[in-house]
Amino acid sequence: PTTLVAATLGVWLFYVQHQFEVTHWDQPEAWDVHDAALHGSSHYVMPGWLQWFTANIGIHHVHHLYSRIPFYRLTEVLRDHKVLAEAQRLSIAESIACARLHLWDEKQRRLLSFAEARRTYAAA
Repeated sequence: PTTLVAATLGVWLFYVQHQFEVTHWDQPEAWDVHDAALHGSSHYVMPGWLQWFTANIGIHHVHHLYSRIPFYRLTEVLRDHKVLAEAQRLSIAESIACARLHLWDEKQRRLLSFAEARRTYAAA
């Protein structure tokens, strides 16, 4: 049971840090490492104890910007760079709604649910 819970939480953390409504995806010719790092991964805001327990993995966008920053220094980066502290914030409550997002809409440049895609493209 412990392994199952840990694995489930690990998959969830990885999923919501890359699959949220206003994420950033580009075709290979337009892909930019900094844009993808900053806008393609979230800043998953968690309570302090959970942030500590997960080794600051919620500060995922900074990890993608520069993976050599050790997990215990990531909070310092947010403290010293306010723009990073405010970028791509995602609360636990907001993350639950992300579970319904599965399709990338190239025109709107955001993730959609299947129902949203049907409504949007049924009229077209």
